[in-house]
Amino acid sequence: MNYTYMVRCSDGSLYTGWTNNLEKRIHDHNMGRGARYTKSRLPVTLLYYETYETKEEAMRREYAIKQMTRAQKLALLAEKVQ
Repeated sequence: MNYTYMVRCSDGSLYTGWTNNLEKRIHDHNMGRGARYTKSRLPVTLLYYETYETKEEAMRREYAIKQMTRAQKLALLAEKVQ
């Protein structure tokens, strides 16, 4: 399984990525072995994820989310809660 995910960093910013092992990836972020962006913004908290059959689908969705404004990302998160 492949995942597109969004985390909240300690400074309140949002980071979106993709992985094929969600639990390990979040752990790696929090150990400082994740993306360069998150290294100085630890810890991160998983807020959202979607599952996909293929890596390509997950990567496409990651790109689409990264093109969203912060307001659109927060609306996506709010939809998940409802």
